Amino acid sequence: MPRLGAHMSIAGGVDQALLRGRSVGCETVQIFVKSPNRWAPRPLPEEEIARFRQAQAETGIDPVFAHDSYLNNVATPDPELWTKSLAGLLEEVEHSEALGLPYLVMHPGAHMTSGAGEGLARIAQALDEIHARTPGYRVRILLENTAGQGTVLGGRLAELGEIMRRVRAPERLGVCFDTCHAFAAGYDLRSPEGYEATMAELKAAVGLARVLAFHLNDAAGRLGGHRDRHAHIGQGELGLGAFRRLLNDRRWQDRPMVLETDKSPDMHEDVENLARLRSLLEKG
Repeated sequence: MPRLGAHMSIAGGVDQALLRGRSVGCETVQIFVKSPNRWAPRPLPEEEIARFRQAQAETGIDPVFAHDSYLNNVATPDPELWTKSLAGLLEEVEHSEALGLPYLVMHPGAHMTSGAGEGLARIAQALDEIHARTPGYRVRILLENTAGQGTVLGGRLAELGEIMRRVRAPERLGVCFDTCHAFAAGYDLRSPEGYEATMAELKAAVGLARVLAFHLNDAAGRLGGHRDRHAHIGQGELGLGAFRRLLNDRRWQDRPMVLETDKSPDMHEDVENLARLRSLLEKG
């Protein structure tokens, strides 16, 4: 059975994300290891790491994995932005490793005006640099599929596969599959035929064994509209059928699956979305 959870704030320390997750019934949690909207480095003191490990032991939430900053763009042709993005991504890899997280989810980036081929090459170059600087690290970077808006790469699953083929250590990479992004990019998960066609393309592009995590988000936009807007489960264009199919697919029974939907301070939306997802699980 997949482990269900949500993205949680690290306000007050990374350990607080786990306590928040427990309060809404999370079995797994995704976090940021630094501010997603600031370039400034974020120190990660030993005492905060210790509190995190204690909170994980107390809550039983596992796995906990991270998402990279929204500012990072290692596909960019701008040398200054590429260098800043590389440094930011490296910091997040180091923090994830220090916390013992298995995965860091990464948006591939936007090629701007340079073309997809050059953008993919720059992503692979950045990943090779990260891997060279972190020998022996266990954390794996997971490439996330995108809505394919504008010049953003990763809207086609084949682009994720191309990045893996270009890097020198593809075994250190994996994939995080986002349901909303896939639908917005044109993958119709609503019918059995559309779902299986998507899974077949995913298998051909990267191999199913490399799909290690999922983002469960309904879609506010239309199929193929390239609109990266999440909706609550069952309240968007995807509908409950797509999530029922995914949750009960035996190929994904041991994968962590997290919500990234909007929430108010009391997080009741997470409680409701998780309950809705669990109601779709077939018994036995």
